[in-house]
Amino acid sequence: MTTPFSIASVHEASLPATVRGPDCLMSDGLRPTGLRYVARQPIMDLMGEVHGYELLFRAGPGLLAFSGDGNAATRSVLDNAVIFGLDKLTGGLPAFVNCTQEALEDRLVMVLPASDTVLELLETLEPSAALWRACAELKAYGYRLALDDFAWRPEWESFLALADYVKVDLSTTDEDERAHLMRNLNGYTAQLVAEHVETREDFAQARIEGFTLFQGYYFCKPVMMENRDIPANRMAHLEILQALHEEPLDTKRMSNLVKRDASLTYRLLRMVNSPLYGTRKVVTSIHGALVMIGDAMFRRVAMLAIASELGGDHPTELLRMAFVRGRFCELAADLAMQDSTEQYLLGVLSLLPAMLGVSVEAVAKALPLRAEVHAALMGEKNPQRSVLDWLECHEQGDWSCSDSVSFPGVLGRTGDARAKLPEMYAEAVMWAEMNLEEIR
Repeated sequence: MTTPFSIASVHEASLPATVRGPDCLMSDGLRPTGLRYVARQPIMDLMGEVHGYELLFRAGPGLLAFSGDGNAATRSVLDNAVIFGLDKLTGGLPAFVNCTQEALEDRLVMVLPASDTVLELLETLEPSAALWRACAELKAYGYRLALDDFAWRPEWESFLALADYVKVDLSTTDEDERAHLMRNLNGYTAQLVAEHVETREDFAQARIEGFTLFQGYYFCKPVMMENRDIPANRMAHLEILQALHEEPLDTKRMSNLVKRDASLTYRLLRMVNSPLYGTRKVVTSIHGALVMIGDAMFRRVAMLAIASELGGDHPTELLRMAFVRGRFCELAADLAMQDSTEQYLLGVLSLLPAMLGVSVEAVAKALPLRAEVHAALMGEKNPQRSVLDWLECHEQGDWSCSDSVSFPGVLGRTGDARAKLPEMYAEAVMWAEMNLEEIR
């Protein structure tokens, strides 16, 4: 089962030949010349922290998720997990992997580490004695089991005793159906996962019903308040964002602005002095940071710190998305004939409404953006927004949407350039993970 939110993709061609092998065949029979997408979708807990990721598959451009042979899709996910490393795909959190009858009964899933893997029994499977024996054996090896898109059927009762998770789709069930299901699940120990949690209202209702884990887009869709003002301390951060957008950077003004916020000053100096940024000399002042690392690097470091501050009261996953968006838009900017600094800003700003709990209009109004960038932030389909459009489609797992995005520049002229986007996205994900680790 997929939900409209994906966080990562990978590009096999970016691996060294010693890793991928010059003549190896993919498990679905394709040679490693095309793109291999593995997307991850977060499963959140009651505190808004990531409990684990569901891994999804897409063979390449023009092919929708899980189309065609489900066995080939599952084999490819398993193959990708082996090639790239499960810890790289999930950051050490549990990986929820969709499994077909073949993957379970032939024990193909045993290529994955049991301690980090949750095997999802798809709703399309037919319960049988052979399937139950496979699940019981895998459970004995230490794998966890999840029943996906679960609806009560007596023949699944023996599997419930093995299950660690039961996933229920809110979009295809109503409250009465779920109440009936909860009564039937009474006495079982499996954690309940609500899928397709799209709004805070969905989240609140799922909590009332007894769900403890949640998969969906709810944490990125805050409840907007009419005419709500941006808080004063956040306005200071937006003022810094304004200054970061100026060319050339006014280092004296910037130093004074950053000094007003002790927390921001600490974060900036900590990051600038970390090995991540490669400075050889200890930097003890904001102005020193500017001189030492230069305008371009300082803009990135400052944006990271501000995004961290703005996202401090929200789930880490939202902050991770902001970092990924900013870095991806920056990387793809040249291919789309856009300014990289401006694109980085647009990527991060696109999530400020969710971080601040205000409308996108309030954020756009507070910043002196170029007219075209202002329009892009407001959702207008213009060249400045093309990279962000592709990314938003990708995040939602809407592959046909991402394939249909029109680009200016090299991205609009050649398929080879467009094929670099998944690789850039993978780089942005790793960059975001490194920076989040540094912040922690």
